[in-house]
Amino acid sequence: MKTAVIISGGKIESDFALDFLEKCPCDFIIGADRGILFCREYGIRPTHIVGDFDSSGKEALAWFQEQEDIPIRKFNPVKDFTDTDIALRQALELEAKCIYILGGTGTRLDHVAANIRILSIALQNGAKAYLLDAHNRIWLTDKPVTLSKEAQFGTYVSLFAFGGTVRQLTLKGFFYPLTNYTMDGMDPLGVSNEMTESECSISFSEGTLLVVESKD
Repeated sequence: MKTAVIISGGKIESDFALDFLEKCPCDFIIGADRGILFCREYGIRPTHIVGDFDSSGKEALAWFQEQEDIPIRKFNPVKDFTDTDIALRQALELEAKCIYILGGTGTRLDHVAANIRILSIALQNGAKAYLLDAHNRIWLTDKPVTLSKEAQFGTYVSLFAFGGTVRQLTLKGFFYPLTNYTMDGMDPLGVSNEMTESECSISFSEGTLLVVESKD
């Protein structure tokens, strides 16, 4: 299974990101616009670079253009897709089935909201994408899943209906269990749950769940 890491232009905590990149073997590293500044600063060599480069500046782009064998796809700033969206589609073109997005969160909540929504593009194409920062791991699932306490990210697990109603939602092994619950998109009930067993199950018969694993 091919893995891609997208380095986008949001807030990146360098210690966390560099540790993740060191421990997570990947087939592709895709620099998305302002994300190439992080790559250049910390000596990360992307396998691909995409974006309109309206926020990365000409200097960083010119520096990478001088490097050999790094494909660069440049887009008009007046476009229908965000740079992170373009990078995600690039990862899918490369047949990545596991995609991590660093720099996809931060102070621009409009971009965070957009990046959460583009996770569905990966899901629709048979891949799994994660928005990842030092405090959160965010992903979507349209199938029942089992979570391992040993492998969980942080302390809390929050679940929200995404793009429609989730039916017969059943949670086992959590502090707040549920049985055959119907959750619609306006329902905040699933926030801040905690795992109490070594393995916890999330099952449902219909819909898509937004899963937010988080820590303070």
